[in-house]
Parts: sequence; C-alpha cells; structure tokens
Amino acid sequence: MVDEQSRSQLGFKFGINGAHAARSMMLEELKLLFAGRPEHASKDDYRQDIIDFNVLHKTSENARKLTFSHLVDLYGLSPDIPLFRVFRQLWELSEAAQPLLCLQMALARDPLLRGSMDVILPLQLGELLTREQMEEHLAAPNPDRFSQASLKSFSQNINGSWTQAGYLSGKAKKYRAEPKVTYVNVAFALFQASCEGFSGQRLFTSSWCKLLGKDLMSVYDLAQSASLRGLINFKHAGEIVEVTFPNLKTA
Repeated sequence: MVDEQSRSQLGFKFGINGAHAARSMMLEELKLLFAGRPEHASKDDYRQDIIDFNVLHKTSENARKLTFSHLVDLYGLSPDIPLFRVFRQLWELSEAAQPLLCLQMALARDPLLRGSMDVILPLQLGELLTREQMEEHLAAPNPDRFSQASLKSFSQNINGSWTQAGYLSGKAKKYRAEPKVTYVNVAFALFQASCEGFSGQRLFTSSWCKLLGKDLMSVYDLAQSASLRGLINFKHAGEIVEVTFPNLKTA
C-alpha cells in the first residue's frame, strides 16, 4: 500500500472532514462546467467560468465562490493533479459512465463520503436505507462530534450523491439500486487501485473494484473492453493478470 503522503500528491484526500458536510457531489453542475471547456482547461479557467461568467447560474457572488470552492475540494479542477487529469480525460469518453465516474472521484477526495461505502455497499438490491442509518454511521466514531441537525444535513448530502450515481433510488425513501457500470468506470477503478500500490490480480480485489458491484468475470470483460479501446493494457492468462496504463495522462 502506498503511503498517504504519496497518494495525497496524486490527488487523494484524507482526514475526518469532507466536502459532503456542505453539498452533494453536484453532478449536473460538473456536467455543465465541463461542457464549456476542453479537457486540458486550467483551474483558473474553471474559476473564471464559475465566478466571473456564472456559467452555473448561481444567484449571488458569494454562492459562486462557495460553489467553486466546493468543486475544487471534491475534484481538484486542476490538470496538475494526476487523479483529476485522468478523471477529466475519461469524462469525455462516455456520458453513461459520468454519474459513477463522478462518485469515484468524489470518494477519492472526500473521507466523509468514502466512509459511507460501509453503509451502502452491503445493502441488497431493493433494500430500504433510512436517513437514520446513515446518521448512526456518521455519529458512531464520536457521538458528540456533530449536532443532530448536522447529522441530518450530512446524511442528506451523502445519500444524494449515492442517488445521483445510481446506487440509490427514490425521493422520500431510498432503496438500493444497481448503477450503470461501463468500461470507463472499470479503467478508472483500476487506475485508482494502482495509485494505492496494487498490481496484477490485487487490482481487481481493491475497494475501488468492489465499489462497482460486479462479479470478477464481468469486471474482466469490461477491462478487456477498455483495453480494446486503448485506455489500458490488460492481459489475462490463467492466474496471470497484468494491467498497465500507457495511454492515460498520468505523468
């Protein structure tokens, strides 16, 4: 496992707080923001679009600044960050992949959201998730850390992101659903795992691949699709598995 400092340099974030204390992952805003800029756009380009040009249609300058700060916190919005650079490259390849791709990136950047995987992933398809379940999870490490109002707000934000990504469905009541998983999502999951120091078969047993909720052979098939499209190099022969990323902009 690569140490936290090295992973932080790649774009991962650690700690006990996270952006979901303020907002959800803001999928629709991100789609609108990326639609107006090329893949190689700079952080200042995005700042200009959000704050100066108000492309996200916020009602005040303060709201524009808060939105920019939140999106930077969650995604980085800078090609100098390797994880964002690969995320932005993959974003253009498949609209169907974007909801889950957005969640994959947000999970890497928000410890608060990342911890909620332990609540969402064990649920069976169709199983009810109450807001109280998420609140109990958030309060468990330190029952006095958050007020009840904060727990309610954080839970709504977190459940909202899982809903945007397709893992939950419903409005007043949330039920476990099956997200759309594409070869793009598998390529990014394998890249995230490689950033943590995994290689070979261990890439496919990482938490990033477990997030996809697919059996091993299905993930292999999607990895093969990603390989045929030139995103990754995937070789699988018996017990031997090799994955490299020569065409992702990781340098």
